[in-house]
Amino acid sequence: MIDPLLIFIAFALTLAGFVKGALGLGLPTISVGLLAIAMPPGRALAIVILPAVITNIWQTFAGPYLRDIAKRLWPLMLGTAIGICLNAGALSHASTRWGNIALGVLLMVYAVLGLTRLAFTVARRHEKWVGGIVGLVTGLISAATGVQVVPSLPYMQAIGLEKDELVQALGVFFTVATVTLAFNLTNAGLLSTAIALPGAVAMACAFLGMFVGQAARARLPAAAFRRVFLIAMILLGLYLAGSAAIELMW
Repeated sequence: MIDPLLIFIAFALTLAGFVKGALGLGLPTISVGLLAIAMPPGRALAIVILPAVITNIWQTFAGPYLRDIAKRLWPLMLGTAIGICLNAGALSHASTRWGNIALGVLLMVYAVLGLTRLAFTVARRHEKWVGGIVGLVTGLISAATGVQVVPSLPYMQAIGLEKDELVQALGVFFTVATVTLAFNLTNAGLLSTAIALPGAVAMACAFLGMFVGQAARARLPAAAFRRVFLIAMILLGLYLAGSAAIELMW
């Protein structure tokens, strides 16, 4: 008999892969957010981490801007790696309910920022020190929740990266962050043979979703799709944070 949890994992990763194929980001954010409904965030991230690493490596080399991205974003990436290592025990020791509240709030913040399209700018001369601080905060948050888009994504938009360069920059940044998270998960004992089957299902479904998402990207109205996606993230964040808060109160 097919395990219902495997069906849910397949659904979550197919959807997350579709969004990543269509928008260039969102695989760990969506998949961890959905899987956290049925399991602790640490286990969810352990299942998602390998598909995230491989898809991010592919995105890293799908463009001509790698050298320039490395020169501009190394403080952001270094700060993120340091933050993840400093908060290494968060996923394995933090309360699941508190972790779900944090994850839900971050999903809502990410979605609201996307919907409001607030315009921040960072002058070129300030990129290094601002990027380092943003990276450190992103790493601390990512180690606890698996979410890497806040505040790193607004920062990358604030320094004026163009469309294609931004997509490749996201791949480079997410690769560094997810590889560092993978080391932390291994050290915490969250990556084991117990997740081999769920991880294989996640990998296959993520690539299937990405393939469909890339094919749909040219046909779907991008602005409308992004708006629906961000509203869905707000609802998911409300559900995760609200249900965990109610459990804590009772």
